[in-house]
Amino acid sequence: QVQLVESGGGLVQAGGSLRLSCAASGRTFSSYAMGWFRQAPGKERETVSCISASDGSTQYADSVKGHFTILTDNAKNTMYLQMNSLKPDDTAVYYCAAARFLLCSGFEFWTYSGMDYWGKGTLVTVSS
Repeated sequence: QVQLVESGGGLVQAGGSLRLSCAASGRTFSSYAMGWFRQAPGKERETVSCISASDGSTQYADSVKGHFTILTDNAKNTMYLQMNSLKPDDTAVYYCAAARFLLCSGFEFWTYSGMDYWGKGTLVTVSS
């Protein structure tokens, strides 16, 4: 079983930055595409970003494009989400996920049901 563990969440004021980390067991970076999801209170889980295991190409939700950056460090088997210019609407539990059968380039297919492994989430709270 692949294990994914998120860290780096916390409380930040609007306009600030956070970097989330996802530590992965196994060889997920060579075997799986990976990405980030988030779920705000009372809302469905939404796709934030994904990154290709093969070439490092990325995709972003329109709501975070230009403000968030997804990165991987294969030597550390870790994925990151750099979040800049945070807004209160970014408040959510952020989840790391991995997919065996999806390509990051097919971003429209990155849904909850398409993921094979999930982390337990890390809470990001953005205040005014």
